[in-house]
Amino acid sequence: MFRKIRKAAVRLRGACRQDAGMVTSEYAMGIIAAVAFALVLYKVVSSGQVQAELQDIVKKALSARM
Repeated sequence: MFRKIRKAAVRLRGACRQDAGMVTSEYAMGIIAAVAFALVLYKVVSSGQVQAELQDIVKKALSARM
């Protein structure tokens, strides 16, 4: 009984170790999504209102008394 269970566990472990990574097309889609997200983030951060708010936060932080 123990041998059957052990053989089944070895087969299952072997099946689980097969190629579980991404293929080239998945890498390409991931890179495209990352670039699109970076572009949107850049547009938001470089907009006038957000840039002014960030500068205000930095000025307040630098002028704070310690």
